[in-house]
Amino acid sequence: MRQNPAETLRRVLPKIREVLHVAGVEMQLTAAVSFLTVLQEESVSIHTYSHSFLHIILQNLEHRDAGVSNAWLETLLAVIEALPKETVRHEILNPLVSKAQLSQTLQSRLVSCKIMGKVANKFEVHIIKREVLPLVKSLCQDVEYEVRTCMCRQLEHIARGIGTELTKTVVLPELVELARDEGSSVRLAAFETLVNLLDMFDGDDRSQTVLPLVKSFCEKSFKADESILVSLSFHLGKLCNGLYGIFTPEQHLRFLEFYKKLSTLGLQQENGHNDNQLQLQTLEQEKKYISVRKNCAYNFPAMIVFVDPKNFHLELYSIFFCLCHDPEVPVRYTMAVSFFEVAKLLNSDVYTIHKELVTLLQDESLEVLDALVGHLPEILELMTNRGENNGSESKLFSIPDLIPALTAAEQRAATSLKWRTHEKLLQKYACLPHIISSDQIYYRFLHRMLTIILTNNVLPVQKAAARTLCVYLRYNRKQEQRHEVIQKLIEQLGQGKSYWNRLRFLDTCEFIIELFSKSFFCKYFFLPVLELTHDPVANVRMKLCYLLPKVKSTLKIPTDKHLLQQLELCIRQLLCQEKDKDVLTIVKRTVLELDRMEVSVDAEQLEKEKQENEGRSTNINDKIFEKKRRDSKASSVMAKSINLSVPGSSFGTSARKEEKKSKLVRSQSFSTQALHPKYSNIEKCPNKNSATGYTTSISGMGKSCMLSFSDDSFRTHCTGGGGNAAFSSSSSHNLFSSADQKNNGHKEGQSRRMSMKNRKSNS
Repeated sequence: MRQNPAETLRRVLPKIREVLHVAGVEMQLTAAVSFLTVLQEESVSIHTYSHSFLHIILQNLEHRDAGVSNAWLETLLAVIEALPKETVRHEILNPLVSKAQLSQTLQSRLVSCKIMGKVANKFEVHIIKREVLPLVKSLCQDVEYEVRTCMCRQLEHIARGIGTELTKTVVLPELVELARDEGSSVRLAAFETLVNLLDMFDGDDRSQTVLPLVKSFCEKSFKADESILVSLSFHLGKLCNGLYGIFTPEQHLRFLEFYKKLSTLGLQQENGHNDNQLQLQTLEQEKKYISVRKNCAYNFPAMIVFVDPKNFHLELYSIFFCLCHDPEVPVRYTMAVSFFEVAKLLNSDVYTIHKELVTLLQDESLEVLDALVGHLPEILELMTNRGENNGSESKLFSIPDLIPALTAAEQRAATSLKWRTHEKLLQKYACLPHIISSDQIYYRFLHRMLTIILTNNVLPVQKAAARTLCVYLRYNRKQEQRHEVIQKLIEQLGQGKSYWNRLRFLDTCEFIIELFSKSFFCKYFFLPVLELTHDPVANVRMKLCYLLPKVKSTLKIPTDKHLLQQLELCIRQLLCQEKDKDVLTIVKRTVLELDRMEVSVDAEQLEKEKQENEGRSTNINDKIFEKKRRDSKASSVMAKSINLSVPGSSFGTSARKEEKKSKLVRSQSFSTQALHPKYSNIEKCPNKNSATGYTTSISGMGKSCMLSFSDDSFRTHCTGGGGNAAFSSSSSHNLFSSADQKNNGHKEGQSRRMSMKNRKSNS
């Protein structure tokens, strides 16, 4: 049907229809479940489904095997919800008229009862009144008690479908009659239906009709009709609160006493009974009494509401004590489950049940402990915040003997084979920093958690202990205790001889990353974690690789720059040195993930460093500027001394030497200024025959200059508005070969002629 519904319906379904006539029980059950699955998965439209499958379902409803019949009935009831009204009316409701007749089989009539309960919500009230209610009345008066019981249990659904008015005139009279039926199962069904329909009856119906019936049930339950006792105890809380508004004080007290009697049923020796008679009690009766007390424990929160929480200590505390100390585990288990509800209802009077909390914590049954631990943090919080000592006094005074009870409970769970209970208990113990003092946790619980991590063999238990230990460490404010625990974690777990302990160290670090600040992890655990990159066991290195992204997430730049470098170094070592192929695969995958991660930036620290760098940069620039100013001043002084020399004097030779020096100085000064980044743009200059050179372009002060640098000399050509000048050293001719002179041709000759003229004029 999932792959090819059309062909399945055309070719497969007809074969199934043929086989089901002679099929055994197992195949019938499988077919019923398969048809239901096809409906739930909506493999075909509901129209196609009703056309193809509905008739097969209806044909097999009356199978001789009750289990098969019920399986097909469940499928049909699910189909009714999805089918259109008209299809239900023509294909299902109309045939019910004949199927519900006394002439039909018992199985057919039972099926008809359940179908009518289902279709009651499908149609309008007038259709139900005309076509369904006559059949309902007929089946309520059936000769077989099974049919009457079945129809009685469907009256709740029918009442919801027809509304309050018809329920009062049609359904309630039928229930009253069935409540007096000779069959105990019929009376039980009538009683439970009455309780479930209390919200549909008005005050008059409750006081004049329902209350007398309930009183009759209660009176007969101990005498002649113990079959209703278990059901009565189960519904008593709902019944008492449903009828609360119509009870007189006397009736209120009577029902309370009735509840107290049920709560101790089977525990007290009745008058006129001796020990031999008690031994003759059947096992079935004992089970019944245990069920009654268990139901009383279930209804205890409802009975607190019934008597008002202010009256708890006077009216119900003795019963609460008995139920918490009941000899049977199911009763104490139910009390442990409902303990949190009781604590919430008592509110500021919750201190009255401290002893019972300790009692249940010390219960010999781990089932009871498991049930209590489920809401242990909430219970303890209620007791410490709302008890007598909720002021500034020590928290421990509000729950006497709590710490020994908690430690004993953990020890008992640890020595049992029920590791899930132990794990759950350790997880819930993480609430203790809000309940008891830090010193008590340190001396009674914290070291115990470390011992569990080191010695227990169950991984979930170890992880639960590790997380709870991290919570304890988180709330411990004494630095010496903190440092001691951190040191033990690193030495006994991170550097432990067993690789299992080193794995648990990585689990603990994961919890620390979750619970603590990033700086805390970086300060104490970052480097010990990275040390495990050299671990001899591949599983440890592999687990470390999985943790590295979380480790990197704790870093902040620039504060943790050195730690980031350490992390990168460890990754490189893993990539280069790792020999295990599985670990190497994880390393490569982790590297990709780490590359995609962005390291957090500490904006405040970054701003501080930026300001410091700017201060250092300003000092350096000031020094450079001062040096340039001194150099410029020295150059101007030298230029003045050159201008004072007289050409043609006896000092001509020395003057020419000084002039060359001056030109060289000016040229060097000029080149220095030209290379300043503010004024120049240096590019590689191609030179075919000479050594590598750079060309610098300078523009400014109405001149354009070109400097050509080589290994041994430089040549400067400046063109300005006032004339031309060329400066060259005595060795400049040696820089160029004859090939260069030919290539430069006219330009080189012109340059030489200008140089000769200048020399003659100077001489």
